Amino acid sequence: MGLVVKHTGINYIVELHNNKRISCTLRGKLRLKENKTTNPVAVGDIVDIDFDENEEYGAIINVHPRKNYIIRKPSNLSKQAHIVAANIDIAFLVVTLTLPETKLEFIDRFLLTTEAYHIHTTIIINKIDLYKTDDLKNALAEFKDIYNKAGYEILEISATQNINIDKLKEKMKDKVSVFLGNSGVGKSKLINCVDCRQIARTGKISDAHKSGMHTTTFYEMFNLDFGGYIIDTPGLKGFGLIDEFEKNELYHFFPEIFKFSKNCKYNPCTHTHEPQCAVKLAVEDGSIAISRYGNYLKIISDDNTKYRY
Repeated sequence: MGLVVKHTGINYIVELHNNKRISCTLRGKLRLKENKTTNPVAVGDIVDIDFDENEEYGAIINVHPRKNYIIRKPSNLSKQAHIVAANIDIAFLVVTLTLPETKLEFIDRFLLTTEAYHIHTTIIINKIDLYKTDDLKNALAEFKDIYNKAGYEILEISATQNINIDKLKEKMKDKVSVFLGNSGVGKSKLINCVDCRQIARTGKISDAHKSGMHTTTFYEMFNLDFGGYIIDTPGLKGFGLIDEFEKNELYHFFPEIFKFSKNCKYNPCTHTHEPQCAVKLAVEDGSIAISRYGNYLKIISDDNTKYRY
């Protein structure tokens, strides 16, 4: 039995109980058994292995039941989903409001997924040392207002200036953590900041597009020098939702919408057109952010319509 710590697309690196790491492939039956996802095995999985004679290589023959996982539908794969990571204690969504700008719709789709799979999530606003102009300070205050109302904890971080890194390490200690976000938001630099061994590759922002360039190309789990594991992931351009979400239950995964839905006059209520809907009233009085409600409407409509409240 071992822990999957790296997935290169073809091979898997599995850490055994004695900390030895070996390269593994998938047994053919396991590949065929799970055809709904691009990867039957994900980083963070506990697996059983059939070793070769010298126990230098192996074949993964079984995946133990997962306590949770993060799954997304890549934009170029309409029929299959991809498991980003498994068996997670805490997820950190790393965002930036500039260089590059993380879109609110990406954030809300990600948070919906972690809510659905019962993964505690903290939002990291990285590169906080850059937020010096009035426009950026206002954008930061507005962002914090949106997600504080939704009940999410926000950490303001600077990997370059070592701001609040100790708070981040406290949350990560002795846990399996995962960093996710768009390319260029500084996930790998953060990992190197919390662990002095410089274990993750870093890159620069594209001057032409003010967006991130991929430096992490594989899904990989690192041992932390202060206890626990961190899973580094390639930067994500989008976060497609898988089809197994029922539209009439999606509001359950927006904590602030679910909170006010208990006071709706009609049950069930879609929170779109019904009279005396407590959710719509909460949007009117500012208790629910318009952006969150708008993204909820986009998701349940399953199209690109822009909603105005």
